[in-house]
Amino acid sequence: MAATNQALDSERSQVMAAVDLGSNSFHMVVAHLHHGQLAIIDRLKEMVRLAAGLGADGTLSDESQDRALECLGRFGERIRDMHADRVRVVGTNTLRKAGAPEKFLARAEEALGHPVDVISGIEEARLIYSGVAHHSQGGSGRRFVVDIGGGSTELIIGAGLDSQYLESLALGCVRMTQVFFADGKFDAENFSKARLAIRLGLSPIAAAYRRVGWETAIGASGTIRAAQRIANELGLADGTLTPAAIEAIIEKMIAAKRLDKLTLPGLSERRAPVFAGGIAILAGVMNSLEIDELTVSDGALREGLIYEMLGTSEHEDARERTVEAVAGRFHADPSQAERVESTVLRLFDAVEASWSLTDARYRRLLSWAARLHEIGLDISHSHHHQHGGYLLENADLPGFVLMEQQMLAALVRYQRRKLDGFSLEHLQTHRREPVFRLIVLLRLAVLLNRTRSPVEIPDIELQPKPKGLVLRFPSQWFADNPLTEASIVEEQAWLETVGFKLQIDNHSNDFAP
Repeated sequence: MAATNQALDSERSQVMAAVDLGSNSFHMVVAHLHHGQLAIIDRLKEMVRLAAGLGADGTLSDESQDRALECLGRFGERIRDMHADRVRVVGTNTLRKAGAPEKFLARAEEALGHPVDVISGIEEARLIYSGVAHHSQGGSGRRFVVDIGGGSTELIIGAGLDSQYLESLALGCVRMTQVFFADGKFDAENFSKARLAIRLGLSPIAAAYRRVGWETAIGASGTIRAAQRIANELGLADGTLTPAAIEAIIEKMIAAKRLDKLTLPGLSERRAPVFAGGIAILAGVMNSLEIDELTVSDGALREGLIYEMLGTSEHEDARERTVEAVAGRFHADPSQAERVESTVLRLFDAVEASWSLTDARYRRLLSWAARLHEIGLDISHSHHHQHGGYLLENADLPGFVLMEQQMLAALVRYQRRKLDGFSLEHLQTHRREPVFRLIVLLRLAVLLNRTRSPVEIPDIELQPKPKGLVLRFPSQWFADNPLTEASIVEEQAWLETVGFKLQIDNHSNDFAP
């Protein structure tokens, strides 16, 4: 009986870790799920200032990389000590902007012992809102959430646990400090210039956000929590932030004149070097969006990641909702999508092991690509695959990390027709061969369902090869489907142009050697 109870406890208990590689700070949260109850059991935070090491050409300085990797080594040790069952690691603005970050990401993954996903600004905003929403008191009506990071600022309006309007602006405390306060001087002119730049950055969305409105405004970032501590210590606020309190803090910074003379109670030495840029952004947001009062939340991106993992384990995958929404928005034919999806998953299951496609996301990507492969038809029938690929590459796809979005776009873009200009160079090196193989499978599924009719696809035997594939059809099927046979012959020629040999066997009982 004791052994049985122990096994049940093991099934009901789970340790999850979320790591946020921010532009200013790296954060890690470890949570314990036991009998359905989630509890935060550890938090780690280190000021890495990755954005400060990002050059104009997109390269990360050796010094900033070394700081980051030393931190990740410590995080990795803690994850191993905690015996985490599930781990999610994401990179944000600086890693989005970094040119060719593959070498750094490979070293980061080695230090942590887990893969790193670079996420879009909109996905960052969605996860931030989730973290805040789960940490906020319940209530009806909309809430506004702002998070001021090192490289970007996220602005979200939502209700309950659902985000409705998401924006990510290239306004971060590190960058704003570098541009307007690099010499460590604080004066009215520098703050005026900074606030003008911030108002300009907010101008495309400010009116629309004010028009939507909200009942509660919440701040979630190191800058905002620091501002609240300072305001409380100075007697300027009591648990919430007001525009008057922010202006008073700025006046005290101007009075100090220099960073090395600045003494604000509640402001840590680690936060101080980038606080000027952060408080200027906060002032600009509150002014432009006419926020009278801002409450502060402990929830943020890393908590959002924890709840995302929890939701995914309970089959609430945000990517599924996104695919459904995109398919509906662009009027994809659900019947055709279902036929292509059914066919491509049958083909995938036949080659999964032989082609080393065992990463669970590959099957899901094929399923999503099948459901979205015709979204380009809403723009034009001619080259609709290219239109669809462009839409997926550039759209905001909540739930998808950038690498997944790039792979999904490639699958849709290369689903049909000639492969002139074919290239997967923009993908991570270790993803290119698997994605190409997925493209071959999707092309075949689209081709086999070209009649758009509910005619059942025959049982097809597949013999995968490193640079080719042998297909065996029932001998009579081609005779009954001459147009499909002609299309497959054409497909053989197109795949040959990129070094892939497609062989067809519809007569012999033996595969080609």
